[in-house]
Parts: sequence; structure tokens; C-alpha cells
Amino acid sequence: MALKLLMTWDMIPGREQEYFEFLVREFVPGLQRLGVEPTEAWYTTYGEGPQMLAGFVAENHEVMQQALATGDWAELRNKLFEYVTNFSSKVVKVTGGFQL
Repeated sequence: MALKLLMTWDMIPGREQEYFEFLVREFVPGLQRLGVEPTEAWYTTYGEGPQMLAGFVAENHEVMQQALATGDWAELRNKLFEYVTNFSSKVVKVTGGFQL
């Protein structure tokens, strides 16, 4: 059964350019090397809630568990914290469509 890593956060004002460069050059490719593929990214432009929601899918529980237990994941997450606040994450079953 496929699992999805859902993450939400807000960008730190004034760091947007560095943030986007990090996402494209390091964060997404790093997760892909761990076997977790990007599925979606949502940007909130109006209203309440997290500014960003990102989803990454692993083919099964073992792949997700192994990916999130690595030092590489910890390093990627900690570097992301340099550019974001209010980070939250959870792993859910893939159901299709938009998930929170």
C-alpha cells in the first residue's frame, strides 16, 4: 500500500529566493534519492492556513519508514528549517485526490 508524506509550512519572509533554490536543487532530489516521489505542492495565496502543502509518495510502508529514518532525511529537514516556520508533517495512506 502506497503512503504519502504530507508536509505543511510557512516561508520565512525575505528568504523566498533561497528557499525555492533549495527546494529545486536539494530538497526534492534528496527525497527522490530516498525513494519518495513528489506528487503535489500547494501554495496558499489567500486565507488562513499553512502557506505551503507538499506531498511525497512512497510505494509502501517499508520504503517510507526507511527514508524517514535516514540521516539524509534529517539533514534535508533541518536545512528546510532555515527557510520555513510552522513545519508540520504526517504520513497517511494514499487515497487519491487532495489530502490534508
